[in-house]
Amino acid sequence: MEDIPLAPVHGDAAQPDIARPQNNSQQSTDSQTAAEYINDQLQLEADAREALPYTFDTCTQPLGSLRQILFSCLTCNPPPSDPESPYSPAGVCYSCSIACHGEHTLVELFNKRNFVCDCGTTRIPSTPCTLRINDRTGTKGNVKGEPPAATNHYNQNFHNRFCGCRCDYDATKERGTMYQCLGLGTAADGGCGEDWWHPECIVGLERDWYRKTPREPAQAEGEPRKSNPPANGDEQSSSHPPEARTTADEEEPPVPPGFPQEDDFDGFICYQCVEANPWIKRYANTEGFLPPVFVGDKTLQKEQAKGMSLADHDTSDSKATGEMSSEIKALKRKMTDDDDQTTSTQKKIRSENGEVKAEDPSSCRYESLPPAPTGMISLLFESSFRERLCRCANCFPTLSKHPQLLEEEASYEPPLSQSGDDGPAGSSIGTASLYDRGERALSNVDRVRAIEGVMVYNHLKDKVKTFLQPFAENGKAVSAEDIKEYFEKLRGDSEGVKAAGAAAADSDDRDEGSNRREQSGY
Repeated sequence: MEDIPLAPVHGDAAQPDIARPQNNSQQSTDSQTAAEYINDQLQLEADAREALPYTFDTCTQPLGSLRQILFSCLTCNPPPSDPESPYSPAGVCYSCSIACHGEHTLVELFNKRNFVCDCGTTRIPSTPCTLRINDRTGTKGNVKGEPPAATNHYNQNFHNRFCGCRCDYDATKERGTMYQCLGLGTAADGGCGEDWWHPECIVGLERDWYRKTPREPAQAEGEPRKSNPPANGDEQSSSHPPEARTTADEEEPPVPPGFPQEDDFDGFICYQCVEANPWIKRYANTEGFLPPVFVGDKTLQKEQAKGMSLADHDTSDSKATGEMSSEIKALKRKMTDDDDQTTSTQKKIRSENGEVKAEDPSSCRYESLPPAPTGMISLLFESSFRERLCRCANCFPTLSKHPQLLEEEASYEPPLSQSGDDGPAGSSIGTASLYDRGERALSNVDRVRAIEGVMVYNHLKDKVKTFLQPFAENGKAVSAEDIKEYFEKLRGDSEGVKAAGAAAADSDDRDEGSNRREQSGY
């Protein structure tokens, strides 16, 4: 297909030496070439594909209970102002959040386990599901009033409340990193239901504890910095939910006393879930687990009141914690072949259908663990912690109640949108461009009609090329007004012809003083 030469926008071509008055073409501020328009369209498609990388044409409800990305719709289910008032929360899958609730106020909950999409059920009576098949009509869409899954469990996150401080999450105000608990029980069982936590709340400090503490004194020479550096916009915070952007004059909250650096652990189990499952306390400070993080450590809080910063925190407890952590890391680095062989004997034993089964070791490793620490604690673990859990015949029944402790969970992700990589060059990221889709549509048209359409297109292309040629030769931009006038003349619009003629006459009169004339029309 032959390219149509178009003139560049203002500034792309050298201006003639002689002065001449500006016409409508030069006065247009929104002119662009065809290539620029196509590039802008491709960039918009690429941005949309980056924000919504998955297809959203299928609801996950027919797939049953999944660990999947969930959203709570505050438009369909606004939470009451009184937290104690009755409330019927609901969660929708990724696809329904876009296709059915795209214009609503949503709270992203990220992954939750064992959940079936509530869209189209009695929990969301005001908005039907547009993606599922309606059993009554046999057509897609308008699904509503179905019973919700009885296996779904809800926590305060569906109210847009998070953490032990029960705060409402506001991405425009929230700063710092929040961590999702592994979850060893639902809210009804005394656990947190995979809630998100602030580090300061995990150790029992107030949200603004660092504002009440005097600034950190100058460091001794050679002493490593232990607190987080101020956020400068160049660093990306790690975990989720999505952190709000900080401005240049705002500081990223430092790591609170008693809480490890982010790179030192892989995940954590909050004190609510630990208290609901006290047997797991004995794993604190053993291989695969960090020292326990106590809630409301009075010693640390007193030191905070005295103005002691994290860099100056040097109690015997913290020294012992650091030494013990170093010893654990040293042991990991010096593991012998015998350790590897022992680990291999502790791997999961599966039946033919893939079910994890109990081991039958000669002794119970759990009985050899140190006594459980007293007080309320949270457990932070490394990526290898599952290999350190005892799976003997006595311990396995307790462990099997929480499959997430036996093996890492797989989270469902919708299929990626169809890639445009197989199409011609220039297609957008993750989908075909408008040009590609137009060609595909043309290929499905009846052959006779397609030939007629191509002939008409070629005829129109020749006329448009003739119209645009003077603009290209003179380095002028083509404005929307020029295009509008030209196509009015092509249609034979009498009013348009008169207006175009008058505009051309005015243009000729204005250009007489410059000894330069421009073609109008064809």
